[in-house]
Amino acid sequence: MDIARPEIARKKKIRRILYAVVALTAVVITSVAISRLKPAAPGVDSDTLYMDTVKRGPLKIEVRGLGTLVPENLLWIPAVTDGRVIKRLLPGVEVKPDTVLMVMTNPQLQQETLDAEWQLKEAEADYNSLKAQLESKVLDQRANAATARSAYLQAKLQAADDRQLADLGLGPQITAQLAEAKAEAAKTGDQVAGDQVKVLQQSAEAQLASQKAKIEQLRAMYDLKRSQMNSLTVRAGANGVLQEVLVQIGQQVTAGTILAKVAQPNRLMARLQIAETQAKDIQLKQKAFIDTHNGIIPGHVMRIDPAVQNGTRTVDVELDGPLPAGAVPDLSVDGTIEIEDLSDVVYVGRPAFAQSDSTISLFKVVDGGKAAVRVPVKIGKASVNDVQVLDGLKIGDEVILSDMSRWDGFNRVRLQ
Repeated sequence: MDIARPEIARKKKIRRILYAVVALTAVVITSVAISRLKPAAPGVDSDTLYMDTVKRGPLKIEVRGLGTLVPENLLWIPAVTDGRVIKRLLPGVEVKPDTVLMVMTNPQLQQETLDAEWQLKEAEADYNSLKAQLESKVLDQRANAATARSAYLQAKLQAADDRQLADLGLGPQITAQLAEAKAEAAKTGDQVAGDQVKVLQQSAEAQLASQKAKIEQLRAMYDLKRSQMNSLTVRAGANGVLQEVLVQIGQQVTAGTILAKVAQPNRLMARLQIAETQAKDIQLKQKAFIDTHNGIIPGHVMRIDPAVQNGTRTVDVELDGPLPAGAVPDLSVDGTIEIEDLSDVVYVGRPAFAQSDSTISLFKVVDGGKAAVRVPVKIGKASVNDVQVLDGLKIGDEVILSDMSRWDGFNRVRLQ
């Protein structure tokens, strides 16, 4: 017969409750501990990373930009007058100043030129006719003046004779007086005839000058029309290569339209596009090196565009060395400009997205190359491939230069 023992059941129940409390407490403590644990450092394949060691020594500050070769002397040829293109050369041919690049036609201008020519010829004929008429009038007036002069001289001589006879008592006084009066009238007639010759000559000169001015005006108009007609035959105007023709056969163009571009291929310069953040230190005359992918040409900065376009500034580099084979206008080139030589600085390879005078974070290799930790690094001057280190690293430190933005949430990575 079983005997009931209630105290044993109660002890078992208490024991179960204690076990549950202990288990629950352990779970809570474990969860809190786990939640406070830092995430495990991610692994990174070191073979995919670019690393460099901090060094000390001279550092050449340079900036780099892409660009093209462009002619130093580029001749843009505009249309002088309206016309329709009927003939043209194709780009790429070598031209001389008198080489015909294209021929245009303008029937209206042709008619205007003919009209101007006939108006000029008509005005010249009128001038010659007027000149002959006026010369004839002047000659007639000179003949009249000569007749008046002769009459005056005869009357003067007659008056002298009559006065002499009258003074000797051989002739009447009245006759002498009449002769003297006649001589005086003849003198006046002589003077008037001479004045009439002068007035007629001045009038003739004025009429001829007016007609001549009209001729010069018409001649200028004719020369202008003829020049416009000649400009329909478009010539190169300089030695070089026809680089581009901007119109097509049959196209109607207006005055001022750019027709073609002539370049001198033996005088090229490099036109580089430099990021505005790097262009601030560029100065005129600084050394530069242009890589044409078929040779490197030394040069120097000759012009800096003051304006910024699309985040870049245009820098023109004059080439100081001979052009390599295959160097032609519009050839893509890489340009490097020397800004400054630093004699003794701490430097390292340029990290991704590093800018001068800034503070960045880099992963420094630790634990014998097994891991890397994030450290702040103060950057000084930046060159194309290297940057000056002002603080945060010491000589001999190895850092990761590759883009590590994927691990921005971690301060430590494992190198595998």
